[in-house]
Amino acid sequence: MTEASLPTILVVDDEIRSLESLERILDEEFDVRTASTIAEAEAVLESEWVQVVLCDQRMPDQTGVEFLKSVRTRWPDIIRMIVSGYTDAHDIIDGINEAGIFQYITKPWHPEGLILTLKTACRLYELQRENELLAIELKMSPSEASRKVSDRREKLRRDYDFDDGIVRGRDSPMNAVCSTLRQVAPYDVPVLLSGSSGTGKELAARALHYGSLRWNKPFVVENCGALPDELLESELFGHKRGAFTGAVEDHMGLFERANGGSVFLDEIGEVSPAFQVKLLRVLQEGEIRPVGSTKTRKVDVRVIAATNKDLEEEVRARRFRADLYYRLAGMVIRIPDLRDRRGDIPVLARALLARAADHLGKQVTGFTDEAVDCMRNYGWPGNGREMQNEIQQMLVMGPEGQALGAELLSRHILRADPADADAGDDAAIADIEGTLKDRIETLEARIIRETLIRHRWNKSRAARELGLSRVGLRSKLERYGLENVNPHPATRRAAGSTA
Repeated sequence: MTEASLPTILVVDDEIRSLESLERILDEEFDVRTASTIAEAEAVLESEWVQVVLCDQRMPDQTGVEFLKSVRTRWPDIIRMIVSGYTDAHDIIDGINEAGIFQYITKPWHPEGLILTLKTACRLYELQRENELLAIELKMSPSEASRKVSDRREKLRRDYDFDDGIVRGRDSPMNAVCSTLRQVAPYDVPVLLSGSSGTGKELAARALHYGSLRWNKPFVVENCGALPDELLESELFGHKRGAFTGAVEDHMGLFERANGGSVFLDEIGEVSPAFQVKLLRVLQEGEIRPVGSTKTRKVDVRVIAATNKDLEEEVRARRFRADLYYRLAGMVIRIPDLRDRRGDIPVLARALLARAADHLGKQVTGFTDEAVDCMRNYGWPGNGREMQNEIQQMLVMGPEGQALGAELLSRHILRADPADADAGDDAAIADIEGTLKDRIETLEARIIRETLIRHRWNKSRAARELGLSRVGLRSKLERYGLENVNPHPATRRAAGSTA
C-alpha cells in the first residue's frame, strides 16, 4: 500500500506526549494528522480529507464529546471516536447518542487493538460511501440496484459457506463441527457456541445464519462483555427520546434491526444477573421494550450465543440463570482449540497469509516447510487470533516476493516442542520433568535450536549470539542430538557455505 492511499486519521489530544506516542504508533498504518487544541482540529478538518477523528475526552476548552458533536453536524460522514481514562456509563451513552461515537476507547489502550479498531472505522467510512452510491443508484435504477444488493448477499453466503468459509484440513475435527452446523442451520432453534477465545465462534455463527432460511435478512453482532448494563440494554432493545440524560432521539435496538434475521450475542457468560432477567423475558415473550417506553414490540429473531466459559458450571455456581441457559442452549456446539486441530494449522496459516497479503498489498510465495513445521509444533493458546497476528508480523518483516521463513517467527514459537503443543508456552516450561540438570539442558537445547532457526542454521552467527565458540556450539549440538538435524533444503542453501 502506498503512502498516498493510506486513510487519514486526525488525533486530538492536549497532552503533547500522548499525541506524539499515538502518532508514532499509528504512522505506519495511517496518514496521521495531529491537533492539540479544538481550533487546530477544526482547521485540519476544513483543509484535509479526514476519515476518522480520535479525540481525547478531557480537553481544556471543551470535552471530546462536545467537539465530536459539532463534527457530526459539520462533517457527518467522518467516523468519530473517543479515548479516555474514565469510563462513566453516562459519558459513554452521551457520546454515542449526541456525538454518534463509533467507539469509546479506554486507557490504557493496547497498540494492536487500537490499530485494529481504527482500521475497522476506516472500513466503515468506505462502506458508508459505498452505501451512499448505492442509494443514488437505487433512485436512478431500482432494478439494477436491487440486483447488486442481491449479488452482495449471495457473495456473503458463499464467503461464509460451511466448506469455503470455515478453513480446515481434510481430516480436521472441524469436519464434525461443520456437519453439525450444516444440519442445525435450517432449523429455527437457538444455538450456543462454546470454545476458547479466537477459535472462530463468530465465523460459525455467520455460517449458521447464511445456511438458514433467514440468510437474506440481517445478521447483527453484539459483544455482551464489552458494555455496562445500561448501555447494553439500550444497544439491544433501543430507547426512547428523553429516557435518560443524552437520549436526544429515539434509538432502534439491535433486536429490532435484526427483525427476521439473526442476533449473535458474543461473550454471553459475562452479562450481569440483573441483565440476565431482562434478556430472559425477551427470549420467552419474543418482544422487546425500549428503555423509557411503556409499549412492547414484537420481534422475530434467531438468537445465536457464544461463550468461552463453561456455562453449565456457571449455572451450578449460581452465577448464570438456569432458565436463561436452557433458553439459549437449544443446541450446544463446541468449537475445538487450534491445538486440537494440528492438521488445520498449515491450511489456516496459508489462508490467513493470503488475506493479510491482500490487505497489506504485499505479495509473497507462501511459507517455507520449516516455518510450517514450527507453527505445527506450537500450541497456539490464543488460537486463530494469535496466529493471525503472528502471520501479519511475519509478512511485514519478511522479504517481498519470497517465501516466509521460520526465522521470522517469534522466539516462543521457535522454542516450542511438539510434545508441548497441547500447552501454552509458560505451561510447557513448567511441565518439564527431571532433575534440575535435566530441566536446564532441555531448555538449553530449545534455545539453541531456536537461535539456529532464526539465523537460518548459520552456526557461526548462532554461536556468536549465544556467546559460544564454534567448538563449544558443536559440542552442545552433539550432546543434544542436533548436529545431524538437516534443515529444509531452501534453508540449507540460504545458510551458505559459512554455516
